[in-house]
Amino acid sequence: MAIDIQENRSDGVDLRERGKSADGRTIYCDGRLYIQLLVFTGYQQNPEVLIRALNQSKLCGALYASLHDPEGIGLLTVSEDPRFFVTELQDYLRSSPLGTLRCRTDLTFIGRTYAIGYEADLNETLFERPKRYICNPAWPWAMWYPLRRAGAFEHLSTEERRTILMEHGGIGQAYGRSDHAHDIRLACHGLDQNDNDFVVGLLSKDLYPLSAIVERMRKTQQTSRYLSSIGPFFVGHVLWQSSAS
Repeated sequence: MAIDIQENRSDGVDLRERGKSADGRTIYCDGRLYIQLLVFTGYQQNPEVLIRALNQSKLCGALYASLHDPEGIGLLTVSEDPRFFVTELQDYLRSSPLGTLRCRTDLTFIGRTYAIGYEADLNETLFERPKRYICNPAWPWAMWYPLRRAGAFEHLSTEERRTILMEHGGIGQAYGRSDHAHDIRLACHGLDQNDNDFVVGLLSKDLYPLSAIVERMRKTQQTSRYLSSIGPFFVGHVLWQSSAS
């Protein structure tokens, strides 16, 4: 995806993602990655049937066994083009073993990658890192959930919001540096069926750190004071992963 430093748009509406180059200039990217989780129940076959079908596909993503449903399967797919989810993906599902299963629409999550404004490498932030995280065989445990901020958060000053987000982000960075848990943050404004604002993915080599980081986040100002809802949670263990390319 092309990155540029053009600063003005003649139409007055600029939908590009923004970052900061090493020399302080604003950089832009006119694209993002979409990530969707579909959860199915009623699967009673050997998972190898699904794995063989996915190996023959061109899908980018992961397949999870559900922690909460012995017949549950979660399929996470990734695309830069949102049309993929209503064309190629749906065609694949209808012709695959998943086509006969019941979709848990209450656990359907979709979101888009986004930049905060200071990232020096937008290609890494928006495209490469999320795919690399999802497809990393060293992190087979996954937790995906949506959340919605309380309206009061938007009425705080810029400095107050920054302080609250830094507290929250600092915990995530600490877990990531120690290789306990790694996060993917997606915006889902208007895309989520329950009007959530974000979808979060947490990935780890073990299950416990995922529970521990959620517990730790409960004590932050953002979670304890400025979230109006969180969940439902999907927790799964990898059955299949594509390559990150």
